[in-house]
Amino acid sequence: MSNIITSIKTKAKRIKKDIFVLVEVYKHPKTPLYIKLLSIIVVGYAFSPIDLIPDFIPVLGYLDDIILVPLGILLVLKLIPKDVLQECREIVAKSENVKKKNWVAGTVIILLWIGILFWAISLFY
Repeated sequence: MSNIITSIKTKAKRIKKDIFVLVEVYKHPKTPLYIKLLSIIVVGYAFSPIDLIPDFIPVLGYLDDIILVPLGILLVLKLIPKDVLQECREIVAKSENVKKKNWVAGTVIILLWIGILFWAISLFY
């Protein structure tokens, strides 16, 4: 049982690092535009407090976090040129940002979702 928990923790840490790799990929000048767009969408969704399936729905609420986020990360990582991916992984490995909470990014994402929600509501009313 402890092997399973250790494996899950290892995979969760790798996913967390991969999210920061996607942030670095977005910043990299050699990254194609469509990969930048995909990476920022995946990062935004991963850090967003709003999900496609709300977390309060039993079982299904956490499936999007367990399945959609890792699949999105995997898809974008497969599309990134190898040299860019390697450089970004090295930057993240040297960085301490993985261990810090970024309240500014969280605030921006929440404000973005509020803006989108306000815009969508104003379209209908």
